[in-house]
Amino acid sequence: MGTVKIALLQMTALRFDQDANLAKGETFCRRAKEKGADIALFPEMWNIGYTLYDPSRPDSREIWRAQAIGQQDGFVTHFKALARELDMAIALTYLEKWEGPPRNSVSLIDRHGDIVTTYAKVHTCDFDQEAALTPGEDFHVCVLDTEQGEVRVGAMICFDREFPESARILMLKGAELILTPNACELEANRLGQFRARAFENMVGLAMTNYAAPQENGHSVAYDAVAFDQDGGRDTCIVQAGEKEGVYLAGFDMDKIRRYREREVWGNAYRKPCRYALLASLAVERPFVRPDARR
Repeated sequence: MGTVKIALLQMTALRFDQDANLAKGETFCRRAKEKGADIALFPEMWNIGYTLYDPSRPDSREIWRAQAIGQQDGFVTHFKALARELDMAIALTYLEKWEGPPRNSVSLIDRHGDIVTTYAKVHTCDFDQEAALTPGEDFHVCVLDTEQGEVRVGAMICFDREFPESARILMLKGAELILTPNACELEANRLGQFRARAFENMVGLAMTNYAAPQENGHSVAYDAVAFDQDGGRDTCIVQAGEKEGVYLAGFDMDKIRRYREREVWGNAYRKPCRYALLASLAVERPFVRPDARR
């Protein structure tokens, strides 16, 4: 199998102007294709630029909810047609219309224009306005047909990556690459945390963030291969600065697969029979939070 190339679409958005966000997203997708991308990855909740409601305004929450779209709406179908035209997969993010409160979702559209999976953020930020979202219920892995061959792809969104269980479950379900839309400051601790997710699960990780001044950019991709015949290696494939741009990350899937078959991390030497406490719903001090949802 060849090298799968993921384009990190690091942009700023135009808030609730979905027509402008659509046009800008298309422009960046076309630039990604020109660079040879197999997959284009948007930052979190692109259709409204990760704009949340203003709690101080009584009507703001309903205005925000009205921005939610479904998979048959024009914003999504436009990018389905674009993926087919460009022969390139697109990981499109949006505030998804749902029964009850909306969801924070990413739909992976394959190069034939079909949605192969939709993932909704499980770890919603319940300490802020994201408490108004419906959390996702599971992590999904799909087989994505690329020009380089088939690859098993999963997704997590922003706050999900701060919990090791998210990437772990995706690895256990067979993910080789994990796509991660983001919308927050990426500083040294979060970047180090994300690098560790790739290392401990032997998966390739790609994350797209918003450019400055909306966030601070630093979209990043980490390889699964931490050691080769010469010893330890830097797994960082690409790390953007703060500016807008299309940043390409290439994942050598043959090399990743050989590494996963011989090395010791991932699921090789785990002892799940000792991990029962991880599934407990109990929360003890100092971690009790009245707004947390289980």
